[in-house]
Amino acid sequence: MAGLMDKAKEFVAEKVANMEKPEATVKNVDLKGVSTECITYKADVNVSNPYSTSIPICQISYTFKSADRVIAEGTIPDPGSLKAEADTMLDVEVKVPHSVLASLVKDIGADWDIDYELNIILTVDLPIFGNFNIPVNSKGEVKLPTLSTLFGC
Repeated sequence: MAGLMDKAKEFVAEKVANMEKPEATVKNVDLKGVSTECITYKADVNVSNPYSTSIPICQISYTFKSADRVIAEGTIPDPGSLKAEADTMLDVEVKVPHSVLASLVKDIGADWDIDYELNIILTVDLPIFGNFNIPVNSKGEVKLPTLSTLFGC
């Protein structure tokens, strides 16, 4: 009897491992806005849902790094759902305090941009399996605002 249970567990584990799962990619990271507290960047994240039903997103967690240092991190609770059998574009807002930018002077001074690494974890609620994490990573450069950007000159 124990052998039959082990075979059943192996069968289910193999089927689950080979099942299609939602996948995500960062399409773009760009300046969204500037306030007295921070600079806000927007990451466009495309998520493909292979299932015939929509999937609720429990939360989005992010870590924004530059020069191997965390310069912003946060969580966006309950941002909506993934469309069934379709791609869903998510806007992930990353708020970078001005005080952090001062510590990145070497990187900023050369070309007025930040070399970044963005790590995002989308936590979705898959029926039967429960919470499932979809990791998304992106590296690149993002420009800082200039005076003309800030004041529309």
